[in-house]
Amino acid sequence: MSTDTMKKANILMCGAGEYTTGYTVAGASKSDKKIGVVALTCFDLRRRGKVDWLGICGADGRRFPAIRNHLNENIGGVYKDMDTTFVNYPAEGIVNYEAYKEAIPKLNPGDAVIIFTPDNTHYPIAKCAIEHGVHVLVTKPAVQLLRDHMDLIQLARKHNVICFVEHHKRFDPVYSDAKVRSAELGEPNFFSAWMSQPKSQLETFRLWAGKSSDISYYLSSHHIDIHCWIMQGKAIPTRVVASASAGIATSEPYNCVAQTEDTITLMVDWQSLKSPKHRSTAVYTASWTAPMKSGVHSAQHWYYMAEKGEINVDQAHRGYDIVQDETGRTYYNPFYMKYSPDETGHFDGQRGYGYISIEKFVDAVRSVNAGLSKPEDYDAHGLPTITNTVLTTAILNAGRVSLDEKRPVYIKQVGDGWALE
Repeated sequence: MSTDTMKKANILMCGAGEYTTGYTVAGASKSDKKIGVVALTCFDLRRRGKVDWLGICGADGRRFPAIRNHLNENIGGVYKDMDTTFVNYPAEGIVNYEAYKEAIPKLNPGDAVIIFTPDNTHYPIAKCAIEHGVHVLVTKPAVQLLRDHMDLIQLARKHNVICFVEHHKRFDPVYSDAKVRSAELGEPNFFSAWMSQPKSQLETFRLWAGKSSDISYYLSSHHIDIHCWIMQGKAIPTRVVASASAGIATSEPYNCVAQTEDTITLMVDWQSLKSPKHRSTAVYTASWTAPMKSGVHSAQHWYYMAEKGEINVDQAHRGYDIVQDETGRTYYNPFYMKYSPDETGHFDGQRGYGYISIEKFVDAVRSVNAGLSKPEDYDAHGLPTITNTVLTTAILNAGRVSLDEKRPVYIKQVGDGWALE
């Protein structure tokens, strides 16, 4: 059966904010995702014949008229043949923070849910979808607690559905190439990663920043997953110690809750699986209090040193920048999402790794529904399945416990699962 004859996917997008629609509680986003990522990708996949029905589930139905206008004007009015229609939950004018409980039961087994909501809501939404026989793509971090991650692994197996985590950096051609080349460098020795976003993000995330999640879960999850991917089959994490700075997010004009950290650093010990004498360390740092006009929305750098060499990656500056009188120098990243149309006026971002990560999920859903593959097949393909990303959650969860309890936290393998001590 060719991909052209496979049944189209029906997709419910859970989360109606910046990453899905490019629209926030403050209005149209001012970040580098002004027209979003998820809805735009799904609209284009529908144009290309891979997707059929689309829905968007948010919390505040009063925002949907403005979201529709935003999408119609900035997507439908910009790209040729782009249909931006969708079914919304809850109904316009209704506020319901658990609208997913209304929307997901209306889906059929084999349909799909893409979850881009605050971190603390990922687990209940994903659990609800899986238990209804619906395939799941959940943004990173998959969940906040290791026990919830383990539960989703078991539920996905029980209900025979795909559960992917939207770790789009695995599809960045530099990161994926570096991962392959790292295999030639021998035993790992040291890894460090830095990722930050400007203080303006505190305005976007004010509703949950410091209350239901932190910057380590939100940003460090990118590079922790990349490091776990590099280390897969080589080493396992054993101990996590965390430290944090504070004082900016809780001050004027951001006024986040008192417990909000500005920058969080996790230091992790790794033990080689092949050689007892080889240990390595990793340092992952994330911040949402970077300067406002540094030219990049996301600063992202990492360094890997191993027995026979090293890797340096700077994905904040890709040799492409534009200077304007009003805004100064800006470094753009069309490798993630290319928003400029092609020569015919159609959307032209299909090669961006933000797009690819969603398309890979949709292709897998259609393949499984057609009986051409099984959900467990994708665990062996280097894809960010719920099974392949468990150690990312273990490290993030251990970091939060370390901060809260001011102690080292140990990661232990228990049978075919993992636990914290």
